[in-house]
Amino acid sequence: QVQLVESGGGLVQPGGSLRLSCVASGMIFKNTVLEWYRQAPGKQREWVARITSRNNTDVAWFVKGRFTISRDNIKNTVYLQMNSLEPEDTAVYYCYGYGGGGTTWGQGTQVTVSS
Repeated sequence: QVQLVESGGGLVQPGGSLRLSCVASGMIFKNTVLEWYRQAPGKQREWVARITSRNNTDVAWFVKGRFTISRDNIKNTVYLQMNSLEPEDTAVYYCYGYGGGGTTWGQGTQVTVSS
């Protein structure tokens, strides 16, 4: 069974940092493209970052310079390092994977940026 499980969300003050993790199972992880999306209350889900099987990365313009995506093919885990967090980053963050024998979404992890 293809599965993605996120963790690492929580409450953080503006300017703070969090690192999200997403552990994959049931897929050939090293061949999988992994992405992070987020959805704020009342808004559509939006793409945040991508890392390919060759470790090519890309992030959305609104998090460029603040967020970094990385992967560990030994641990079957993709990370989203989020620095200089702003209240506008408050959302449920989802992991999405495809290309490694399966396509699936994680259940999401809540990130709240507030003083």
